[in-house]
Amino acid sequence: MSSYVTFMIDGGLYGIDVQRVQEALRAHARTRVPLAPDGVSGLVNLRGQVVLTVDLRPRLGIAPLPDDAEQMMVVVQVGGETVSMLVDEIGDVVDVEPERVEAPPDTLDAAIRPLIRSACTLDGQLLLVLDVDEAAAA
Repeated sequence: MSSYVTFMIDGGLYGIDVQRVQEALRAHARTRVPLAPDGVSGLVNLRGQVVLTVDLRPRLGIAPLPDDAEQMMVVVQVGGETVSMLVDEIGDVVDVEPERVEAPPDTLDAAIRPLIRSACTLDGQLLLVLDVDEAAAA
């Protein structure tokens, strides 16, 4: 059985393997990074540790939220580094039986296909499981 931390972005349901998630919390004030690539939202101070913040919206081809929008952060480990990823809303931790995990649908845009590891149907809603390493790559 696989367990995923779920979250919403622009009404879509996404998940990350629970073993990769350090914590989920309200977004902190960010310091912008000049000339940073699209999707790098800035740096945050997370209890004394400077952490890169990635906005998943541009990575997924979704329009950015206004700067004053309230967001949440999912903090993950990527290559031994702590990275926070901005999401709209944190969901639940869900357990999914192996037979319900499938390849990403063919209808996904080719640009975001590398970001999606698998898909599952949960209560009539499609859960897209992110490849954390790919999604958090700056």
